[in-house]
Amino acid sequence: SEPAAEEKGGHEEVATRPVVSCVNWFENGDQTISIGTLVDGQSVLLLIVVTLISLLVHVFSTDYVHGDRRYTHYFAFLSLFTASMLFFVLSENTLQMIVGWELVGVCSFALIGHWWEEKPNSDAALKAFLTNRVGDIGLLVGVIVLYFAAGKSFSILDLNILANEGGISHNLLLIGSLCLITAVMSKSGQFILHTWLPDAMAGPTPVSALIHAATMVVAGVYMVARLYPVFFEGLSISGSSVNALSMIGAITALFGAMLAFVQKDIKKVLAYSTVSQLGFMVTALGVGAWTAALFHLFTHAFFKACLFLGAGSLSHACHHSFNMVDDMGGLRKIMPKTFWTYLVATAALAGVFPLSGFWSKDEILAGTGSFPGTEGANGEYHVMLIMLLLAAFCTAAYMTRTIWYAFYGEYRGHGTPHESGPRITTPLIILASLGAIAGIVNLPAAFDFLPEGTQTRFEHYVEPVGLYFPAITHAGFNPVLALVSVAVGLAGIGLAYLYFFKNAFAGLHGLAERNKVAAFFKNILVNKYYFDWLYTTVIVGFVKGPLARAANWFSANVIDGLVNLVGKTAVGSGNWVYKNVDQKVVDGAVNGAGSSASGVGAMLRLTQTGRIQQYAALFFAAVAILAGVFVVVIG
Repeated sequence: SEPAAEEKGGHEEVATRPVVSCVNWFENGDQTISIGTLVDGQSVLLLIVVTLISLLVHVFSTDYVHGDRRYTHYFAFLSLFTASMLFFVLSENTLQMIVGWELVGVCSFALIGHWWEEKPNSDAALKAFLTNRVGDIGLLVGVIVLYFAAGKSFSILDLNILANEGGISHNLLLIGSLCLITAVMSKSGQFILHTWLPDAMAGPTPVSALIHAATMVVAGVYMVARLYPVFFEGLSISGSSVNALSMIGAITALFGAMLAFVQKDIKKVLAYSTVSQLGFMVTALGVGAWTAALFHLFTHAFFKACLFLGAGSLSHACHHSFNMVDDMGGLRKIMPKTFWTYLVATAALAGVFPLSGFWSKDEILAGTGSFPGTEGANGEYHVMLIMLLLAAFCTAAYMTRTIWYAFYGEYRGHGTPHESGPRITTPLIILASLGAIAGIVNLPAAFDFLPEGTQTRFEHYVEPVGLYFPAITHAGFNPVLALVSVAVGLAGIGLAYLYFFKNAFAGLHGLAERNKVAAFFKNILVNKYYFDWLYTTVIVGFVKGPLARAANWFSANVIDGLVNLVGKTAVGSGNWVYKNVDQKVVDGAVNGAGSSASGVGAMLRLTQTGRIQQYAALFFAAVAILAGVFVVVIG
């Protein structure tokens, strides 16, 4: 790091410079492809998150999958999963990012389908794999567009510098960013390619924790942050009020949170929660709140990993069931360590002050720039703020619902549940602690206890500097907005508490069975907005039905007809050549030569009488003739 010349606020500002190391991989003509590492504050932040959470997941897994028939297979892919994400995070160029991106996808496919003997598990793995292939098309096209736009360079720094300095046309940046957004939608579970992520719960729970907290699903967010000048300039984020990235993120945040309300499976509640929180991060990037997005990625990783591993601990004690409505309840006294860690992580996710989720979520809300009194934002995104506040309310409410079903009331499962062992509870305690205090690294100045300011330090160390990052501004802390954020979260908790714990709204219970309007909206949520039906019945059904039949008819009548016509023409031509050329010309010439040789042989055979006297006479006659010729020639 290099101290800046000027001082601000009584301390020197620090700018962290990237460390780049490359070697030539191969050459093709005048094009040299390199491979290397790009280390700066952003990559270091992800290195901390990935390695720490992966370590705790590995420790948790030693107990959770103990005795599994593919124990070594599981840990091999879990380790490769982590290594692939680290490779992706440290990539120096977009070509390396593609390799890391695909390696993460392959590992997730293997781990989601770890228990492939059960068809739902293998189907879920295949669904995740194929859905991500849709986004990968956008990734490849986007990288190719940007490669040529940057003068045939895959270098991330070169690409960002050119985008930031106007070296690439706006139209090319727009096309490239829209293609890459497709990849983000699939990998990071954004609306409308989010459908694979809840089904990915078919894998072992520690895998779900790693996927949702530190590896696969945050890869899309990280890619946008790494190539931020492309999106910032391509989508005209500065001074805007709406763009594709912010709109997709806000819709995902709200719609994902609403889907969590109707889930019985506790892991699927957390899965839709991840979809929603990823929407917060994508929205933050879309409104220009880069630091807020990375900060929320950092804090979310800890409390979301704690929640998933907590769900695994509950399942471990409840005979491997994740149905919190039918098979859990009353576990807070039986499993106190799991309960308290889950409660702390839930409060952090709900944005309860002063836990980490409050600080990161509030910074995203401030980054929209649309709340009165907020200064320093990059635009005014009013619709985004409203949708994120609604999503925050839903988050607090549905997480309170999980607390009720899992830990309160009477135990509704079978057998005798028990607290999990230390290899399961220790990672929970560590993650819950980090989820509670992680916000300390980026406290606003009003709450900062350090003279140099942790928020200022976080921005300088984590946020890229120099020519390869746009000159974005940072929204200041707005105490009124913070109070609104807390009030929204507490309102969600309070209403859910009254509904579930106190039965205060008894008339609303079973409303969907009595009211057609309520039933209509519940069916929409239960059927997940009918996207699975759209993809499997309409699109896949069309491909397997009319489209497949049309392709079969075209193959049988057009392609096969053309092939048969060519074949018949070739056979007819061959027959004509055989009869007229081969039989008459070639064979005629060969047979004629043979007949001629036979005739000459027959004539010569007449001279072969077997009489010595005749041979001698012919010899002397020949000698006499030759002698006569010689005399004539000499004379």
